[in-house]
Amino acid sequence: MTEPLLRAVDAVSVAVPDLDAGLAFYRDRLGHELIWRNDELGLAGLRCPEAETEIVLATGLSYAPNWLVRSADRAAAELVGAGGRMISPPADIPVGRVAVVEDPFGNPLILVDLSRGRYRTDDVGAVTGVDPAQV
Repeated sequence: MTEPLLRAVDAVSVAVPDLDAGLAFYRDRLGHELIWRNDELGLAGLRCPEAETEIVLATGLSYAPNWLVRSADRAAAELVGAGGRMISPPADIPVGRVAVVEDPFGNPLILVDLSRGRYRTDDVGAVTGVDPAQV
């Protein structure tokens, strides 16, 4: 392998019962700025002021780090080839691709690539589209 597989922590998913309850705590009480909100997916992204990492409130995911990779497909294949186990095969998401694997020790690794771009939002943070990835 010529370069490390896991590029950065893209986000940390935090399970919440609903987005409004999660925002009432993480945004309104803890002071994290809302970056984007996708009600259709049950997700909202909040800014960590001293990092590129987002806090992603999620109604359908568990607490876990989301690792930024160049390609979710290749990273999942490499991790399985290195002794990991596929949990959820690579699939499309609005901003790219995602896969979930487990390392040999039972730790889930959510692998995300932003191959399609990043969310475009309106003035209240609602997702209105995806701005294409910069090549």
